[in-house]
Amino acid sequence: MNAWVKGGLVLGGLAVGLGTLRRALNPSPRYAPWEKPPYGDFENKVLILGGGFGGYTAARDLCDLIKNRDDVGVLVLAKNNFFTFWPMVPGIVSSDIDARNVAQPLRRALITAGASFRRAEGKKLDLEKKVVVADGGIEFPYDHIVISLGGLPNFFGIPGVEEHSLTMRGVEDAERIRNRVIERFEEVSLIRGEVPESKLTFVVIGGGATGVEVASEIHTLVHENLAPDYPNIDPHRVRIILLEALPNILPELDPALRKAARARMVNQRIEVRTNAMAQEIIENCVKLKGGNNISTENVIWTAGNRPNLGIEADGLPVDERTGIKVDEYLRVEGYQNVWAIGDCAAVADIREGQDGMVVPPTAQAAVQQGHVVARNVLSTIDGREEDLVRFEYKPLGQLVELGSDFAVNEVMGVRFTGLVAAIFWRMAYLVRLNSPQSKVRVAADWIVGLFLRPAVTQIRGTSER
Repeated sequence: MNAWVKGGLVLGGLAVGLGTLRRALNPSPRYAPWEKPPYGDFENKVLILGGGFGGYTAARDLCDLIKNRDDVGVLVLAKNNFFTFWPMVPGIVSSDIDARNVAQPLRRALITAGASFRRAEGKKLDLEKKVVVADGGIEFPYDHIVISLGGLPNFFGIPGVEEHSLTMRGVEDAERIRNRVIERFEEVSLIRGEVPESKLTFVVIGGGATGVEVASEIHTLVHENLAPDYPNIDPHRVRIILLEALPNILPELDPALRKAARARMVNQRIEVRTNAMAQEIIENCVKLKGGNNISTENVIWTAGNRPNLGIEADGLPVDERTGIKVDEYLRVEGYQNVWAIGDCAAVADIREGQDGMVVPPTAQAAVQQGHVVARNVLSTIDGREEDLVRFEYKPLGQLVELGSDFAVNEVMGVRFTGLVAAIFWRMAYLVRLNSPQSKVRVAADWIVGLFLRPAVTQIRGTSER
């Protein structure tokens, strides 16, 4: 066999292999029964409000359970056509991760799984007629509905927070925070006289996982990515202050991990102030209880979460503080065909020692609820009430990244910190990304970041509060 023939065989084999890989990464969609006309002829229509962790998981599980059936259709109704992978959102602030890779295509993933998707925001839920009215007056009928609308920032009635702070609720917010830091550097680079302290002081309010990660990402953005591009600005003039009203940051973690996280931040010259509660926020100042003030024009609010009850629904049992009341099977109290999960639901924590508590509003809790509600909806459709599964929250641990080379992790009771923890953080979340394209692109971002600083630019079209 001559060299030309061998070369041809190699190229042919390579082409077949690449074609197989392409098909594996881009599977053909399996269209749901609900996508096929006539629209209203299907016996059981399951409508899921919200495309976050809970709603997405419920839809995928339901599609897996009904893949050989033609009597059940699944439709997801959400205001965004992307799924936000929350653990990686803070990385957008430092440009460690591209925003497009965190916002994964929701429509494509759902249609591939066998569900339908409509980008619309539900405005009214009519429990008697069993329809959801979306913007534009479009009606979506259902036989079973799963409400998974997530949460909203809780400002606790503090004056000025909503008007003078940036929130951290998703991809757009992370981009606004990054743009705010860049904008301040641009402004300061033009100042010839004394630079007001408020310009280069960034205050993050809330010492939970999100607040800690955002403060660390701002530090990375300033000292590693912006400093070389602004030689006339001393990065050590930038103050990053983390405020927490409780005695400790990361109160949900083991004390040893909290101590390690705080030590890391102090070493980075991030000021950590505990037992510090904001009393009022004005345009250029944070006023603290006790009379102390912080001069700043840059406040990021990450403290507190409340249920998203933004849909009008007469008769829905709601606790304004904890959310929609559900039973142990995640069924809304008083209804056989209405279910609620995630941050908008008040799910009782039935674990030992948690009497009277509700399940915390975390991504892992929403995912676990999505798995359970999918099974329970189908059991109810099939009349198998005896097969309903009680929901019991099983925390798997928590991972908190403080820069690309340091994290504090607690996984199944095992606690570890440092570079090994950071590598584990990245690998653990990389495999949990739903989009194969996002997995490849995020991994590429991280690999390229080992050798090159990211290109940090401000896109002027991104608005701020």
